[in-house]
Amino acid sequence: MKSVLTLHGYTAEMLAALTGGELHCFGCNGSVQFSSVATDSREVGAGTLFAAIVGERVDGHDYIGRAVENGSACVLASRLPQPVPENCAIVLVDDVIAALGKLAQDYGRRTPGVTVAVTGSVGKTTTKEFISAVLTQKFSLHKSSGNHNNEIGLPMTMLDAPVGTEAKVYEMGMCALGEIDYLSRIAEPDIAVITTIGTSHLEHLGTRENICRAKCEIAHGLGPDGLLICNADEPLLFREELEGRRPIFVAIRNRFADFRAVNIRTGVGKTTFDLLYDRRVVTNVEIPTVGVHHVYAALFAYAVGVRCGMTDSMIREGLMAFANTGMRQHLLTLGGVTVIEDCYNASPESMRAALEVLCTLSQQQNGARMLALLGDMRELGTDSVLMHHQLGITVAQRKLDYLFTLGESAEEIGLGAIQHGMRADRVYANPDCSRYAQSGEMLLRVMRPGDILLVKASRAVAAERVIDYLRENSHRIGTEK
Repeated sequence: MKSVLTLHGYTAEMLAALTGGELHCFGCNGSVQFSSVATDSREVGAGTLFAAIVGERVDGHDYIGRAVENGSACVLASRLPQPVPENCAIVLVDDVIAALGKLAQDYGRRTPGVTVAVTGSVGKTTTKEFISAVLTQKFSLHKSSGNHNNEIGLPMTMLDAPVGTEAKVYEMGMCALGEIDYLSRIAEPDIAVITTIGTSHLEHLGTRENICRAKCEIAHGLGPDGLLICNADEPLLFREELEGRRPIFVAIRNRFADFRAVNIRTGVGKTTFDLLYDRRVVTNVEIPTVGVHHVYAALFAYAVGVRCGMTDSMIREGLMAFANTGMRQHLLTLGGVTVIEDCYNASPESMRAALEVLCTLSQQQNGARMLALLGDMRELGTDSVLMHHQLGITVAQRKLDYLFTLGESAEEIGLGAIQHGMRADRVYANPDCSRYAQSGEMLLRVMRPGDILLVKASRAVAAERVIDYLRENSHRIGTEK
């Protein structure tokens, strides 16, 4: 990972002062400058600060010599390498990752612009993209990309912000208490958004209440005038005061919310709703995607836009400019079958939202047959079996035509569906995630043109491999017996 600092003038001496580190110079002096930061020695060039991070598999200290050979004259490390390379300055700190965070915090303060931070158990990336699409209508924008939302990815994203950026939108993820607190204090957002409190990370945090505590840490970096925006349809978040602040609330069901969507209508590839806010009614707000969960993301984006002084017309244009990223509810057609590729991650909440989209698309296509390949949901802790089983009940209630499961835990989805009315001969199980071709063959025997297939699982399952297999064999769809 590499970030380019468009704000120049950082030196080894400044880095030592910012991080409280010890400066060691070998054949140079402390005035040596750097204009980029890299955590991979292969991405190092002249003027690059190499951050020697100790990872699970690789210790960056083993590559300091190579980084210097590639042009780095400044290194951030927690110990001196042996042998010590010549012509470089090394800043020694106790914790390289924490020092990287201090550098990013300083860079953020020197490159002002409204900063929006987004977290939540479900929908944080979609919400980040909706907010970004809106703010781009008025501001030059910098945002998180991919999964750069942790203690390394966020600082590196912040350091990559161009000088003159007027708005920054950062996503924040976590696995444990304290992690979002750390990220928020580095980013120092002006606006913090909490989308939902779900069941992901129960394995690490134990209860939804603890997950809520962890997500609410995003407010810890807000200044005195900072704004917290929350989902009023989540009882754990709907409080008069949260983290010492009165939040702004968005909702669909809760009539006490500050921004509320009503009269939601779904069309082909779009959703339309009316918006109530500030004693006003904004009619026919449109987003180019399907699903009630996307309405929540649009509400967050609308609230941020209003806070940032944008007009209704600007915000509307931004919402219509939204485009999904990665493998999140991407629609494609294979052999006449509409495939909903949603393989980025999965939780009980996002699974149910995806099933709602499947049902909506089926209705729009005159009752097209509904098929779903659902894989393991990870990090659910001791309630994993129950939650997979309950998802199976939802599948049966939605009257899917066929269910395919992928992974050992996902077998419980099939069991729950069968026990609640789904025909057993319509349920296919593949407990081995590595045998994706087996799932592909199961699907090929059943699919026919005109069907709609949802593919969704936790990231570790890599369910997109099944889609790749179907793509390679799409000529067989509708020909198998």
